[in-house]
Parts: sequence; structure tokens; C-alpha cells
Amino acid sequence: MPGGLAALLDDVAAIAKIAAASVDDVAAGAGRAGAKAAGVVIDDAAVTPRYVTGFTPDRELPIIAKIARGSIKNKLLFILPAALLLSALLPWAITPILMLGGTYLCYEGAEKVWEWIAGGKHSLAEEAATLADPDHEKNMVAGAIRTDFILSIEIMVIALAQVADLSLALRAGVLVVVAVAITVGVYGAVGLIVKMDDIGLHLAQRANARVRTFGRALVKAMPVVMRILSVVGIAAMVWVGGQIIVHGLAEYGVTGPEHMIEAVAETIGHAAEPLAGFAEWTIATIGAGLVGLAWGGMIVTVHHIFAPNH
Repeated sequence: MPGGLAALLDDVAAIAKIAAASVDDVAAGAGRAGAKAAGVVIDDAAVTPRYVTGFTPDRELPIIAKIARGSIKNKLLFILPAALLLSALLPWAITPILMLGGTYLCYEGAEKVWEWIAGGKHSLAEEAATLADPDHEKNMVAGAIRTDFILSIEIMVIALAQVADLSLALRAGVLVVVAVAITVGVYGAVGLIVKMDDIGLHLAQRANARVRTFGRALVKAMPVVMRILSVVGIAAMVWVGGQIIVHGLAEYGVTGPEHMIEAVAETIGHAAEPLAGFAEWTIATIGAGLVGLAWGGMIVTVHHIFAPNH
């Protein structure tokens, strides 16, 4: 009996070691995959706050919570099973799907730039009518979840590509960790951003003079921060989309854009030797953004030629 118990304990210890190794593999894979998808995460975090613009403060967090629930459902119920099936049965389809998503991001970013240039702003009466629409909140949430679906596909497929060498079970574990961590991180940050003005108002009513001053400064700063986030979100769209297009084209043998961006980045990096790494990253980012803007711009131009009233 003691011998049997010892053998059982040895088996349990062996299983525990395997489980620990699996957890380590999942954690390492999730870290690697999450880092690679960081650009899309920045995009997601920067784009989302605009969906609560114009709503009363008491509706901001509930709206973000609805979008977050839709996001986690997108990732776990729809994208995760589809991504695992693709990786097992049609691994060649991952690059075209990434490029389709990248094209959508380029189009969205270029469309916003078009609106800036064309001055396509709604009148105050139109904005008031929109906000008075009883379905406005539902429509905004639905639109946010649709955009999140595209961004979530990019995040999950990018993450999947980084752990393609792992077993199916470990790949699934990594994607679950990435999905939950990114959703909580993004929408937690968005919730904090959109409530900053309320936090500022609360601090501005405190007894301490320095706290009041900080609170008032926070309230005044938030409109500027939101405008900056809007610009960052659009820039991130064309940057991430352009980066995906450049890498996708290279996989299909069209290496010119990738080689050109790398060559220019390396040249400028050598010239700025103390800050070589930062300079190369900046130039590569600008290069990918220009490709994304051009790629999306072509689609926007065609769209406005054939559907000028939409």
C-alpha cells in the first residue's frame, strides 16, 4: 500500500510539473502574442472613447460596459473557435484575413482624414437630433461592437500567428488569456479616461487648495486629451493597417514597400546613432502609416466616386 501511495504521489507530482510547464508556456505565449498585437490594442483604446461622446455622465460607464461585453463575446464565442479551426485546417488563410482586416482599418482611418479635409461636420441641429434619437445609444453601442469585431480579429489572429508552434490546447489557452487581458485592459483604461472629467470635478470641490487646483486643471485638460486621443486613434488605424498590408504583401512576394521602409529607417537610424532604435521605429511607423493612408485613400476615393452620397 505505501508503495502504491508513493507511486500515486509521483504521478501527481509529474502531472503537476506538466501543468506548471503548460501554464508557463501559456503565460509566455500570451506575453509574446500580446506584445505583438500592441499596435491594435492602442488603436482600440484610442478609438473607443468617441462612442460615449455626447452622452450624460451617468450613461458613460454603462455604455462602455456594454461594448466590453460585446468585445469579450466577439473574441471568445466567435473569433477564438474560428481562429483555431483556421490554424488547424487552413493556416494559409490567416494572412488574407489579416490583410482584409488591415484594409478595413486603412479605409476607416483614411475616411476620417477625408472628413477633416472636406470639412464634413454635422450642424448643431443635426447633432441635437441625433442625441435626441431614442435609439442613439443602441446604435452607438452596435457600431462600437462592429468596429471592435474587426480590431478583435486582428488582435486574435496576430496573437495566433505568434504561437503557431504550440499545441492546439496551448494555443487556445494563450488566446483566452490574450482575449480577457486585452479586453479588461482596454475597456478599463477607456472607462478611466472618460470619467477623468468627473474625477476632476470631484477634486475641484475638495477643501485642499492644491487638490482643487489639480481638479480644475484636470477638467480643463480633458477636452484636449479627448481630441488628442481621436487623432491618435486615427493615426493608429492607418499605422496598424499599413503595417499589416506591408507584411502581407511581402509574404506574397511584393517586398518593395517593406524593403524601402527598412532601408530608410536603417539609414536614418545610423545618422541618429544615440537614438538609433527610436529613430528606426519612428521612421518604420511613419512609413507603414503612409502606406496605410495611401491604401485606404484609394478605397475612399473609389467609394466617394461611386457612392458620393454615402
